[in-house]
Amino acid sequence: KSPKLYGAFPTDPYSHTPGGKGAQQPGMTGQVKEDILSRFGELGVFVKNGTLYFNPCLLRKSEFITDGNSFNYVKLSNEESTLALEENSLAFTYCQVPIVYTMGSENNLKVVFNSNDQKPFKGSALDEETSKSIFKRLDEVSHIHVEVAKDYLK
Repeated sequence: KSPKLYGAFPTDPYSHTPGGKGAQQPGMTGQVKEDILSRFGELGVFVKNGTLYFNPCLLRKSEFITDGNSFNYVKLSNEESTLALEENSLAFTYCQVPIVYTMGSENNLKVVFNSNDQKPFKGSALDEETSKSIFKRLDEVSHIHVEVAKDYLK
């Protein structure tokens, strides 16, 4: 987003804090962080008690692709990679791990590891061990499939 959209001066990406007055406008770096955190909230990515869980209660059906496509991302090993996406899906990364949402009949998770092993989860939360692996960026998880009940989306 442009600095003008935020009412900021395009020449200064940081907060303006004159002596004795406090911050006079949000800095661009702060606004970008706020946008990222807001987007993860919209996507329904949360951490509770050390576990990663997905609750996309603000996500709209219109954000899912209607045709198959591909998702390009950079792995933790700094390699560029691509995931094939089916229709009615969307993808993003969290700690550089691709998360693929698909519309389905119920909420389910499936973690795919780099070893090609898969671990299914009922509901919307990962276990603590898998969550820690992602948070610590141990490069054990290839990607996560999240099936979201279509009726749950806006």
